Amino acid sequence: MSLALVQSRALLGLEALPVTVEVHLANGLPSFTLVGLADVEVKEARERVRSALQNAGLEFPYNKRITVNLAPADLPKDSGRFDLPIALGILAASGQIDGARLADYEFAGELSLSGELRPVRGALATSLALRTSGIHVPLVLPPGSAEEAALVPDAQVYRAQHLLDVVRQFAPLGNEDTTQDNPGWARMANVPLPASTHYADLADVKGQAGAKRALEIAAAGNHSLLLMGPPGSGKSMLAQRFAGVLPAMTVDEALQSAAIASVTGHFALARWAQRPTCSPHHTASAVALVGGGSPPRPGEFSLAHHGVLFLDELPEFPRAALEALREPLETGYITISRAARRAEFPARFQMIAAMNPCPCGYLGATQRPCRCSPEQVARYQSKLSGPLLDRIDLHVEVPALPANELLGAPPGESSASIRQRVVQARARAMARQNCANQALHGQAIDTHVLLAPAALQFLQTASVRLGWSARATHRTLKVARTIADLAASEQTDIAHVAEAMQYRRTLAGHG
Repeated sequence: MSLALVQSRALLGLEALPVTVEVHLANGLPSFTLVGLADVEVKEARERVRSALQNAGLEFPYNKRITVNLAPADLPKDSGRFDLPIALGILAASGQIDGARLADYEFAGELSLSGELRPVRGALATSLALRTSGIHVPLVLPPGSAEEAALVPDAQVYRAQHLLDVVRQFAPLGNEDTTQDNPGWARMANVPLPASTHYADLADVKGQAGAKRALEIAAAGNHSLLLMGPPGSGKSMLAQRFAGVLPAMTVDEALQSAAIASVTGHFALARWAQRPTCSPHHTASAVALVGGGSPPRPGEFSLAHHGVLFLDELPEFPRAALEALREPLETGYITISRAARRAEFPARFQMIAAMNPCPCGYLGATQRPCRCSPEQVARYQSKLSGPLLDRIDLHVEVPALPANELLGAPPGESSASIRQRVVQARARAMARQNCANQALHGQAIDTHVLLAPAALQFLQTASVRLGWSARATHRTLKVARTIADLAASEQTDIAHVAEAMQYRRTLAGHG
C-alpha cells in the first residue's frame, strides 16, 4: 500500500490537538515533501528520518516521490515530536510494517540519526488531553516522556527506546517478534501520588509570630499576601517555606500543575505532586510572567498554578508586569490573544510578595537609621497601584529581629502542625461553600460569611473612616471568614473582623 496514516498530536497551549500524519509514496522524480503548516524543526524531520531509517538497517524509498501531510493543514506544528510518526508512515507505506495495526495507537517522539528515540515536551499534557476528552488510545513515547505520560491515571502508555523496537512491534503478521524478544518495548505502570512530599520547614524561621500567623491565614483561605520589612528580616525565608503549610495536592491539581511544566519542558518526576514555588527575578518582563510567543506558551504566572508565586522586591518589577497581576488574582486564568491564535492558561496561584518599606530599606528599623525623605518613601511605595494593592488580601510588616533574640530563640512551630490546622480550616470552608474563602464572590459572600450584627456595624464604621473601596471591604470579609474557620467558629465575630482589619495596612503613597 502506497498510502499510510499515523495518528499523533500537536501542542497548542495546554491543548493537545489530534494530527493525522499522511504519507504517500508515488512514482516520479525522487523527492521528500512535507506540508501542513510545519515549523522549521518539523521540516528538518526529513533529514533525521532519512538517516535514522538508513542507520537502523531499514529501507528508505529513495526512488519514490514521498509526500507527507500533517493534517489539519491550518494547525501550527512545532518541535520534533512528529519524527517517529513520519518514519512509521514511510515504513507502512512501503510495506515494511503493518499500517492497519498503527491505527489503534498514537505516536510522538524525536529521532536521533542512529534511530534512538529522544523525549519530547508536553507528553503529560498529551496524555491528560486524551483522558479529558474520554479517548482511550495507547500512546507510544520515548524514554523520559513515557514515564511522564504514565502519571495520568488509567493511561495506556508504551515506552520505546529505539525505532527498531516500534518496528518489531508492528511488523507484518507472521514476522513480528514477541514482547520477550523486544526488551526496548515496555508497558508503563501508572504512578500514584507519593505518600509525602518534602518542603523547607517553617521551624527554621525564628520569631516572626505575626508573619507566621499571616501565612497560616493565607494558606487556610487561599489569600494573597504582601510582606514588608527591612533587609534580612526573614521575608524570603517565610515565602520559600509557604508551600509546606499548604494542603497536599489532589490528583487533578498535581496533573494540571505538571502538565503546564511539561509544556514548557521543565517538568521533573522528582517534583511530582509537589506544589511549585516560582520566584521570577524583578527584571522579568510582562511577557515572561504572563506568557506568550508563537505558538503561545505559559509564563511564570501559569507555572505557579496550584502553587506559590513569590515576587521579591515587588516595587522593582516593571509597571506593566505588576498590572498584569490583576487578571489572574481575580479570575485565576490568563488569556493570551494574538492575531492568529488565542490560548488560555490556568493561573490559580497564591501570591506572596515582599518589599522594603523605602528605597534604602530601613524605614522604621532599629539596627540603622533610614536615609530616605518622606517624598522618596511615598514615591517608592506608590509604584504599587491602588487597584493592585486592593487585590492583595493581607499586608503584613516583618520587623528585623535583634541579634540576641535571633540567636537565643528556640525553633519555631513546624510546618506540619500549621498544615494540620490549615487542612481543617479548608475542610470547613469546603463543607460550607465548596470552595476556598478567597473564591467567594457577590451573593456568596453575604450567604457564607455569616457576619455577626456587631461585627457588621464595626466593619461598616471602619471602612468609611479608612476610605476603603468595595473590593477592599469584601476581601477583609473573606479574610475574617478564614480566621473564623481557623477558630472553628460558625459565625464571623467582631474579633475575627478586627484581626482581619489589621492586615489592610495603607502604604505611604496611598494614604
